Amino acid sequence: MNVILESDTGGLRGGVTNPDGIYNLTRISPGAYILRFSFIGYAQWSDTLEFRAGQRLNLNIGLVPESEILAEMVVEGQAETGAARVTAGLQTVSPKDMDLLPTPDVSGDLASFLSTLPGIVTLGDRGGQFYIRGGEPSHNLTLIDGMQVYQPYHILGFYSAFSSDIIHQADIHTAGYGAPFTGRISSVIDIKSRNGNKRDYTGSLSISPFISSTQVEGPLVYNRLSFLASLRRSVVEEIAQNYVSQKMPYTFGDAFFKLHGQVSSNSQLSISGLYTSDRGAIGLQSDDRILEEVGWRNLAFGVRYVVLPRVLPFVAEVHLSYSFLETEQGHTENPVRRSEISGFKYAVHMNSFFQRTEWKWGLYWRAPRITSELGGLFQNPDFGMSRRHKAGLYVEPEFYLTSNLKTRFTIIAELFPGQEDRNNNLESRLRTIWHRNEHEVSLGAGLYHQEIFGLSDRRDATNVFTAWRSAPIEDLSRSLHVLAGYRVSPYPWLELSVETYYKRLSDLFIAEWTAYPRFTSLLQRADGRAFGFELRTEIRREKFYGYINYGLSNVRYTSKQPSAELWYGSETLSFRPPHDRRHQLNAVLTTRIANIDISARWNFGSGRPFTQVYGFDGFLLLDGALDLFNAPDNQRVIYGRPFNGLLPTYHRLDISLEREFTFNQFIVTAHAGVINAYNRRNLFALDLFTAQRNYQLPVVPIAGLKIDLD
Repeated sequence: MNVILESDTGGLRGGVTNPDGIYNLTRISPGAYILRFSFIGYAQWSDTLEFRAGQRLNLNIGLVPESEILAEMVVEGQAETGAARVTAGLQTVSPKDMDLLPTPDVSGDLASFLSTLPGIVTLGDRGGQFYIRGGEPSHNLTLIDGMQVYQPYHILGFYSAFSSDIIHQADIHTAGYGAPFTGRISSVIDIKSRNGNKRDYTGSLSISPFISSTQVEGPLVYNRLSFLASLRRSVVEEIAQNYVSQKMPYTFGDAFFKLHGQVSSNSQLSISGLYTSDRGAIGLQSDDRILEEVGWRNLAFGVRYVVLPRVLPFVAEVHLSYSFLETEQGHTENPVRRSEISGFKYAVHMNSFFQRTEWKWGLYWRAPRITSELGGLFQNPDFGMSRRHKAGLYVEPEFYLTSNLKTRFTIIAELFPGQEDRNNNLESRLRTIWHRNEHEVSLGAGLYHQEIFGLSDRRDATNVFTAWRSAPIEDLSRSLHVLAGYRVSPYPWLELSVETYYKRLSDLFIAEWTAYPRFTSLLQRADGRAFGFELRTEIRREKFYGYINYGLSNVRYTSKQPSAELWYGSETLSFRPPHDRRHQLNAVLTTRIANIDISARWNFGSGRPFTQVYGFDGFLLLDGALDLFNAPDNQRVIYGRPFNGLLPTYHRLDISLEREFTFNQFIVTAHAGVINAYNRRNLFALDLFTAQRNYQLPVVPIAGLKIDLD
């Protein structure tokens, strides 16, 4: 919401409310003023105020929707976020941005939007793995309402735990993020859910070939306390599998709820909860090899209390949350491998406002508990439990040096209580933005660390089982981010941006290279670096809206493993990891013809690296008398140099059409389209042991129906 305070002499002051709807105007001289509140789609509110010296005023305003304004300003509303509106690694996404994309569901989803960004790589339409600017999936921090979600993406890659129906906004930090985000070395996705309707009861029902959903919201106490509940469940096996020319043994779903209340005129309380469940088999099944299922469950619960004191110019937030993740590989009743991570997080965040500065500071404490049971064929068994306590303090002042220039500096100090093998940690970060008229220049840099990590076998794209572990040595995994960006709007309907970045990654932990064709919990250390640049063009016209994103990326890891010298002649290996997709291009176009919304998306990706197999052999341990002709041997794989091969390029066209029908008490949205419209045979993975090809989804017709109750 926009807030403007205009004096009788013509001077203007103002800003926008934060995601909680809070605003704060300080150092106001005595006199008469006009206070205005406005937001796209709502009627403007204004009033005349008289301020006396030393007076403090607390004013709560609720705007009234006005449909005519919304219809006239829909194109302008897209510019509030936008595909090219990127500043120092930060892009803010609205639900409308997600709904623009063609997806198998009537509602949009954050996962589909992320896959259009130039710095984000996915391995396919299955597995739920996202790699952001060179990092691994476990290097990403994902939050909703401050609650951490360890594995937020569903096994079918179109979906995450966050549909557009529950999101207020999502801040995507691909690099250079500041406080209070710590404990991850690559990226942060910070999601704010929307509050339920405090005045009316509403709801929706939807069905599509892949997923069905229901949502309900309304007041528990009129205009003071609301609830929002959402439930989604996959119907892939019941519907889509009947006409898609592939087996789709996937079951997934999620549930979200939120209570939000206005405790007093200057404070609010919210309680949120999230549950997700995924299970399925990824890959190709052969006569001599049965695919093992993989599954995971997330549980998160959090409480937020936000207060704006009447006598002091700051906002305080107290947050308590609990997060849990369980991953399994194997049969549901008797999994071969299992990993759990869980723990509480306590945090206090303060935001103080002054005339030309804004100070943020906070305290937090976290204690994730990790349990693993890693067994199986060719697997060194690993059973264990560890807990890592961490306490931290951050200070983050932001200085408005001129009307066009502001800079933010972050200092973070952390302790690891009761852990003698851990050093204390100190980090600094910097962000500077210069803005004048249609031009904006941004710079960012920062140091980051991570004391836990997710371990997976990247030799095979169909192996998505991830085991969480604590770093086994004193050093933390660390990264350095440096980035620079430029954004310009030469015309009101055109926005262009370019951003370049560099990341240095050190003390990473990856699975040890082994001749055995199975996941291993033995570790090797690795360092890495990633650099690239991203170009974005966004066009907003009366008849259509569209954007084109291009990303160039270069990622390289270097590992050191003594046994590698026996295979490759050197214990140091330098390689492109499997997520090093050098070129990515995404084009999105939406328009309306005869009251039908038409969306199209075409994406292209260059080939990803993979490890080639030269052959197989077997060996016997001669620890006694053996029948060499009949004794079973241990199979080994003769691999080439790591990730020295290249998979084919990837490209796909998706198209969708939507039409709304309005009735007295509800709105019906009819949805139809096609995924992979020209039936491109995109390779998902190459089976290293049988040379069989595992393809991504073929051409898939989609249709759906959504009913919104008003």
